[in-house]
Amino acid sequence: MSTIREARPTDCPQILELIHELAVYEKEPDAVKNTVDELEKHLFGADPKVFTHVAEDESGQLVGIAMWFLTYSTWEGRHGIHLEDLYVRDSERGEGTGTALLKTLAQICIDRGYRRMEWAVLDWNAPAIGFYDSIGSSTMDGWSTRRLDGDALQEMAR
Repeated sequence: MSTIREARPTDCPQILELIHELAVYEKEPDAVKNTVDELEKHLFGADPKVFTHVAEDESGQLVGIAMWFLTYSTWEGRHGIHLEDLYVRDSERGEGTGTALLKTLAQICIDRGYRRMEWAVLDWNAPAIGFYDSIGSSTMDGWSTRRLDGDALQEMAR
């Protein structure tokens, strides 16, 4: 079983490697623009806005990541966690690593009084959907995720 812990600056090269693996898994192998320097700045700079927990095997190799940031519910009047990426190497799936990462984030929610943890999953990712169903998560029927980026974002800013 892996050890779950907060990421450290020295983990950034392995975190980026896992991000690249996730992009390949999600059929977007060329989409990652992130760098080790950007990760270090955003995770460990003066005012971090994104956080990462890692799963580390006994040899010190990272085998999973959970990258997240805070949300805020105007209705609840409380923060929550948005899980941006949960990724476990294929060789470690089914060993409890993903569950351990999610349990860590759930405990952070409880300890800090956050009301929810949310994330998105690709419609075609049946293994992930099955896993998420098995832990009691629910879909947000009636909602769809929207994005403004690229030229549309530039146009909106004008």
